[in-house]
Amino acid sequence: MVFEAQPTLTGRLLELRPLQEDDYDALFAVASDRLIWEQHPASDRYQPEVFQKFFRDAMESGGALLAIDQATGAVIGSSRYHGYNESASEVEIGWTFLARSHWGGQFNGEMKQLMLQHAFQFVDAVIFLIGPENIRSQRAVEKIGGVRDGSRTDGSGMESWLYRIHAAEYTGQKS
Repeated sequence: MVFEAQPTLTGRLLELRPLQEDDYDALFAVASDRLIWEQHPASDRYQPEVFQKFFRDAMESGGALLAIDQATGAVIGSSRYHGYNESASEVEIGWTFLARSHWGGQFNGEMKQLMLQHAFQFVDAVIFLIGPENIRSQRAVEKIGGVRDGSRTDGSGMESWLYRIHAAEYTGQKS
């Protein structure tokens, strides 16, 4: 079965749908908040020229999803599937960001829950690569059951902590 990297996923709080070219303005309106990126390795992603590359890469990835608040219809962020590895039976979830107005509640948890449930129809494990300084994202992944499993260095030489969730151990949204 081929991994479906751009599904439409609907939860109680949000909808995830494939990212489209005409989503740029609404998504940049969210991403232009510099505080979203303060712990992220790409802390300048709020700048238009940096975000343009991020958006272009997201479109080319074939796995980017736009997050929409179900109650308001507003764009609130995005996430992405990446690096599907059939032989290892794993896929990465990453490049996730949410508007600060949606931090600290249930939106990130529901986003990851929807993405994990979808992924586990195809793979045995999901990985997350998180910058060593990005404590906020590390805690968020731990909250949904991610366990640190070493580190990886990407093509640019940047090291990230690797977190993994196995389908057999995943029980759904953690409180």
